[in-house]
This record gives sequence, structure tokens and C-alpha cells, in this order.
Amino acid sequence: MGKIALVFSGQGAQYTGMGKEICENSKAAKAVFDMADSIRPNTSNQCFNAELSELSITANTQPCVFTVDLAVARAVEELGVKVDCVAGFSLGEIAALAFSGMLSDKSAFELVCKRGELMDKAAKANPGAMLAVMKLSAEQIEEICSQFNNTYPVNYNSPGQTVVATKEENVDGLTEAFSNAKGRVKRLAVSGAFHSPFMKEAADGLMEYMETVDFSEPSVPLYSNYTAKPYEGDYKALVKAQVENPVRWQTIVENMVSDGVDTFIEVGVGKTLTSLIKRINGDVKAIKVENVADLEQLK
Repeated sequence: MGKIALVFSGQGAQYTGMGKEICENSKAAKAVFDMADSIRPNTSNQCFNAELSELSITANTQPCVFTVDLAVARAVEELGVKVDCVAGFSLGEIAALAFSGMLSDKSAFELVCKRGELMDKAAKANPGAMLAVMKLSAEQIEEICSQFNNTYPVNYNSPGQTVVATKEENVDGLTEAFSNAKGRVKRLAVSGAFHSPFMKEAADGLMEYMETVDFSEPSVPLYSNYTAKPYEGDYKALVKAQVENPVRWQTIVENMVSDGVDTFIEVGVGKTLTSLIKRINGDVKAIKVENVADLEQLK
């Protein structure tokens, strides 16, 4: 029997009503929503009732998705599932910090609220766009990006899928260049050019905020977006670095498999990570858990 990894989803798949069913059917999940509401009173209501346009504002998306991610993880834990290691995609890494015990649930939620606020502010100050590029290698994408100013590969998701951050004025030219190379391009519905130098102010602000935040040693290994390896050294520097640097998701999954993981459980909103994991390694088991029916399959 191999190891079990819990992976926490990032922003992008949010929807009206997310987390409501799990909250109503799991005491452990409800405790997470109650915690969030005690700090940011409208959080549960936003998850359950807000329009998608409201949920897609970064300052709302991050605390709401965090809450659903962690609530589902606590519901999985409530079933008695033994987790050997964790990782989270982008903001999902903050929920993973809480689950691993590096931060208390409360401290992690306060951190993600600040992160969302700072990234929203940076996105408005440095407007940009994000493009998902399929059917090209990471090396091809890096070569094309090098031909444009202010253009960066930022999410190395899986073989044949990399996300690029750029300035608005580059979008048409980039799209044409990727298409000419036989790639397929999809613009992402996000409010900023995340995990790029456009987020430097947010990263610096988060580091300043973390001066008063206490981190503990993890109870299970947490794989960093920045290094793709388990957290070690300066934990705060790793949290800062992932805001303004690429998410190396493919390498994280490959490293987890090398370290003995053969079952991945995606907790939170949607099934993006489950799909990516299956593309990265078709031999491992990848399960999405988001609602009560999903929980049942773990029993």
C-alpha cells in the first residue's frame, strides 16, 4: 500500500453554493465555516449564495475557496483517512499549511484573507492577463515567451499544459505565436497576472504581514509550489516566494510519486488537480472529494 496525498485546489473553479452540502453534513467541515465567519462574517454566505461575479473578485475568492478546501479536508480527516503528505495549488497551499499544522486554522485563514487583499491590490496596480497554453512543451512556451516583454510562464501544470502571465497589449501577439507553433490557447477568467513579477508588491506585503505570524513544524510533509519539495528552511520565505514565482505542479506530483504516493485525494472546489494528476501519471489513483457523495467513496 502506497502513501496517500491530500491536494488542495486553487482558485478558478469557484461557483455559487460551493461547500454548502459538506457544511450541512459534517461537523468538522461546519467548524471550519464557523471559524471563517468568526473572523470574516460574510464568508459562508458568500460561498453559499453570492453570484459568480462576486466570488471571482480575488479578495473574495481566496478566503472562500480556502474555507471550502479546508472544510472538505477536515471532513475527509473525520472519516479516519490517514494522510501521509499534502500540497496545494497556489492559494490551496495556504489551506495545506493549516492541515499540516504549520499554522492554526485561524492564522491560515487570516493569512489567506491578507494574501487575497494584497494580490487584488497588486492586480489593479499592475493589470495583466493569464493564458493557458496546451499542446506545446514547456520549453517551446518558454522560448516564445522570451520574445515578448513582461511575459512569463507561471503555472507548469502538466505535460502539454502551461499557463502564461503577460500584459494585456501582448495577448493577441502571444496567442498568434502559440497558434502558429500548433498550440491551443485559452484565456483564463482571472483578475490578475498571478505568480509573476507583477505580484512583487503583494509578495513583499505578505512577508511584512508574516513578521507577526508564528509557524510550527509540519505534522506531515507539505510540498512547496516554489521548490516542488517538502517545506524546509525559511517557511515564511517559501510562502512569499510562491506569490511571485511559478507554481511547479507537474514536478510536485512527480516528486510525490517518487516519494511513494500512489493515491491523491483532491479536496475543495472542482476537479482541476485530479485531471492534471491523471495527465502527469496515469498509474496513480486520483480522487476528487467535494461533496457527500464523494466522501462516501472513501468509506
